[in-house]
Amino acid sequence: MSGLIPYLLFPGNAAEALGSYQAVFGGELQLLDYAVAGRHDGPGDAIAHGQLAGPVEIAGADAGADDDAVQMAGMFLSLLGTADATTLTSWFDQLAAGGRVIDPLQERPWGDFDGTVVDRYGIRWLIGFHPED
Repeated sequence: MSGLIPYLLFPGNAAEALGSYQAVFGGELQLLDYAVAGRHDGPGDAIAHGQLAGPVEIAGADAGADDDAVQMAGMFLSLLGTADATTLTSWFDQLAAGGRVIDPLQERPWGDFDGTVVDRYGIRWLIGFHPED
């Protein structure tokens, strides 16, 4: 079993969002639509379940009629030290494209680097690393 995997409910753009995360992080993406899953609380082509497996794992779906879409307040998804500095810097830059940088990726007084970005889907990310000696 792996660690915590965020499961995000999107407001009708789960296939686009999860595909974007696959482009950023790599890995294998599986999507199952409402029609195949036998769900009738939304359009047949809506995503009932999607999962990205790879260096970063994320699951998600299109919010159903009785579901709330994800809203990020008082939290972010943390990718601190999950890859080398070059990879994490690239992820930060790619997630920032079409989104907005809250706090630039920069060296902190304690010697580590980190920054916060909100991607184009409204998901907040904390990305950082400890520089190699």
